[in-house]
Amino acid sequence: MDKRRELGRRGEELAARHLRALGYLIVGLNIVNQLGELDIVAVDGATVVIVEVKTRGRPGLAPGLAVNSRKQRKLSQVAALFLKARRWENRPARFDVVEVVCPVSGAPLVNHIKNAFDLAE
Repeated sequence: MDKRRELGRRGEELAARHLRALGYLIVGLNIVNQLGELDIVAVDGATVVIVEVKTRGRPGLAPGLAVNSRKQRKLSQVAALFLKARRWENRPARFDVVEVVCPVSGAPLVNHIKNAFDLAE
C-alpha cells in the first residue's frame, strides 16, 4: 500500500474513533456504489451523517478546503443513491467533514466540521 493510501486509511480510522467517542453509530465505512464512494456513514440521533474525511501528513492549509463545490456535488449524488437504496431518503441527513492532520511527530489533530455543506441537488 502506498504512503498516501495508508495515510488516508489512518485518517479514516481516527475519524471513525472520534465519531464513536461522540456517540455516533457508524453504519458504514468506504461505501461504494456506481456513482462513487462515501468515507463514513454514521447516525447521530435520528440524523444520517455522511462524513468526508480529509487527511494530511503535515499542517498547512485546512484539509477540508479540498471539499470544493465539485466534490460536494459528487458526494451529494453518491449519498442520494445510498440513502435511496437504504430507503432512508426521508430521514434527516447532513454532511460533515472531518479533517485529520497526522504529523511525523506528535499526536494527530482531528477537526470535526458539522453540517459542512448542504445537499447539492
